[in-house]
Amino acid sequence: MELSNINAIESAKEHFGKLLEQQIRRVDLLLKEQEWTDYSGLSPIVIGMIGGDGIGPTISLATQKVLQHMLSDEESQGKIKFKTVEGLTIENRAKHNKSIPDDVLAVIKECHVTLKGPTHTPEKGDGWPNIESANVSMRKELDLFANVRPVRIPREDIDWTFFRENTEDLYAVGSQGVNVTPDLAIDFRVITSPGSERIIEAAFAHAKRTGKTRVTVVTKANVVKTTDGKFLDTAKKIGKRYPDIEWDGWYIDIMTAKLLDKARRDQFQVLVLPNLYGDILTDEAAEIQGGVGTAGSANIGKKYAMFEAIHGSAPRMVDEGRDIFADPSSLLRAAAMMLEHIGFEEKGSRLHKAIDICGMYERTISITGRSNGATSEDFGSYVMSTVEDSSLDSRWENYIDSQ
Repeated sequence: MELSNINAIESAKEHFGKLLEQQIRRVDLLLKEQEWTDYSGLSPIVIGMIGGDGIGPTISLATQKVLQHMLSDEESQGKIKFKTVEGLTIENRAKHNKSIPDDVLAVIKECHVTLKGPTHTPEKGDGWPNIESANVSMRKELDLFANVRPVRIPREDIDWTFFRENTEDLYAVGSQGVNVTPDLAIDFRVITSPGSERIIEAAFAHAKRTGKTRVTVVTKANVVKTTDGKFLDTAKKIGKRYPDIEWDGWYIDIMTAKLLDKARRDQFQVLVLPNLYGDILTDEAAEIQGGVGTAGSANIGKKYAMFEAIHGSAPRMVDEGRDIFADPSSLLRAAAMMLEHIGFEEKGSRLHKAIDICGMYERTISITGRSNGATSEDFGSYVMSTVEDSSLDSRWENYIDSQ
């Protein structure tokens, strides 16, 4: 073997060793986890509003207006406090060469929950420094291990809830791969027992709490035997704790097909997956629901929680001056999930139903992303007035029954 290759291998081994040390320290911390936050005992509950990049500030403003309207009594009574989190923009992140600048992270940690607009993740050749995704960093810094995405299409009997592990897999060290030689690039995958156990436990517990009867575990354990094998073995162990819940395992490739299979897809209820598979499958599911612009996402840990739109920052809309016409539905969905998470289940349910009526059924005004459609602010006002309608429940049920 050539000396240059020997030196390259030694350099890669040193790099890999540092990653192993980092991940072993992380596992030690996982084994010392704290208890879940009890929001009923907090006053005020601090809600951080993060605008993000591109269309993010526009849809965040529209969503905040809806939230502040729905929580006006609680805010005036000091039970809820809104905090604006500045600086999580690609320009500021590039300036500090950090995915989340230290001062921004400090403000985020002053919030119990955050509602976040989309942020730009640099790609090779786009002119920005190679910094980690802000989403990935938030999940790691705040230990937001569960990415929860509901997908509901009542007219097709679809009621899925995805539990995507949020802090491990290829994304855990995705920016720390190695170009060993000019012809050989290697990335690293991380799956741990405590990380797998807590996300799978959360999925089964959710199924039990919500009356679901089936949990589906998605891997590629027939090929990726070590890491996916660990995830599947953990599911087998946890499944024994829930004898009243049926569980089964599916491989990610066939699972992507079965979500499109109308003869089978209504059988799925709660699905739990490692990070990468979850990223892919939840985007597919959102498209089935009506597009990634219509789905919200929750990122939940024991101490903090972050709720976000699942689409990108759409810089082209900003460049073309169309950002005021961006669809806030995804962030509004995330806001409804946030309301449910912090103890306002009825308000969250009303917001979900209002978004269904405004965006899927009635559509008195519609978002097109262009000047021939409504602005984000107009759509937010439409949702707000629908939330306040005393006949909201019956309106929603009539639309469901008529499908």
